[in-house]
Amino acid sequence: MTPDDVAVFRQARLLLALQCAGEPLDAEHLGVYDFLTAHPLLLARDEDDPDRTALRLAGFDDRAIGYASPAQRFVTAQLHLSGDLAALVGRGLVRVTATGRVTYQLTPEGVSMAARFTAMYAQQYRTAARIIVRRLRRLSTRRLREGLRRWLVPAPSSALKDLT
Repeated sequence: MTPDDVAVFRQARLLLALQCAGEPLDAEHLGVYDFLTAHPLLLARDEDDPDRTALRLAGFDDRAIGYASPAQRFVTAQLHLSGDLAALVGRGLVRVTATGRVTYQLTPEGVSMAARFTAMYAQQYRTAARIIVRRLRRLSTRRLREGLRRWLVPAPSSALKDLT
């Protein structure tokens, strides 16, 4: 079992992603932000990427086995997303708004809970989320999808290469 198999862990990450986004997000953007935040070196994969050093110092390593199958891991994460969001809405931690499109944002209780996450992983996740949100915030849904197709292909320096 991995942490991604635990609903409370996935839901806590969604709270952190919404906290770092600082604005309402639709489920598609939230799912992509959360996945790439958990695997930020898929986006900052070039050695000369200015964000790569900050992510490596935060503890991210693209040699981790999770980078070996990003497309499969992304699909699995998306299968859990609607249930996790429903649970957060049901607990009063996230509010749903439907004005043109359905978006999610933290309630005051959700803001309070996200602020109480102080574990090292939460700190690492916030570091990565700030970078991911900054880099992807202005992308249209179409451009986000195009980028995601590129980012889900393992980089040559990923765990797959290291295993051969």
